[in-house]
Amino acid sequence: MGENMKKSDELVPSKHIRCNDFPCGSTYRASFMVPSISIDPRTITMLMISECAPANPSDYYYTSGEPLFTKTTLEAFQDAGEQVSSINDLVEMGVYLTTTIKCAKDRPIVSKKMIANCSYLLEKELVLFPNVKVIMLMGDAAIQGINEIAKRKIKRRAIPAEATYKIRKGNHEYMGIRLFPSYLQAGPGFYIEKSKRKMIAEDITRALKYLRQQA
Repeated sequence: MGENMKKSDELVPSKHIRCNDFPCGSTYRASFMVPSISIDPRTITMLMISECAPANPSDYYYTSGEPLFTKTTLEAFQDAGEQVSSINDLVEMGVYLTTTIKCAKDRPIVSKKMIANCSYLLEKELVLFPNVKVIMLMGDAAIQGINEIAKRKIKRRAIPAEATYKIRKGNHEYMGIRLFPSYLQAGPGFYIEKSKRKMIAEDITRALKYLRQQA
C-alpha cells in the first residue's frame, strides 16, 4: 500500500460485512469468510469476484502461507503477463479479491437462492470501494450475484443471461463500472481446462488494459 496512507484511511472489510441469520441453509456456516485485510479502500480500482469461500480456511485469499485461492489467482495474472508473486503485489496494483458466496458450499453447484441471499452482503462490500472502475466476474455465481444487485439498483440485468463464452468480450457496465465476465480462477478447477485458463488470461489482460486507459 502507498507510503502516504494513514491508519485512519484503512478499513477491514470483515468488520463491515456480517451475516447475522445465515438464511441459506445449504452452506458451511463455520466457513464464513470476508477479507480481513487492512486496506485503504481508495486505492482499489479493480474487484475480482469469484464463487464462494473455500471449505479449508487456509485456502482463502489473504491467508498466510500459500493459500490455494491466492496461488491460482497469481498464476492467472502471470498467464496474463503480469509480474506478480504475492497478494501484496495485487493490492499494490489496486486489485481486491473476494467471493460472491461468503461461506463454503456443501454441494457442487450453488443455488440461485444462495446467490440472491449473499448478493446483499456483496452489495455492501462493493460500496466500501468508491474508486472502483473495473469488476471482474469470475464464474457464473459472480455473474449472477452482480445481476441480483443490478436488478435491485437499476431494475435490469447488468450481464445478459447467456453463456460466458458469448458475453465475455462484450461491453458491460453497472453504474459506470466496467464489468468483465470470465471463468473461475480460484481453486483446483483452474487447472482442469487449458482453454478456459487461456481465456481467463485474455480477460485479465483486457480488464487491465481498460483500467490503465482510465488512469
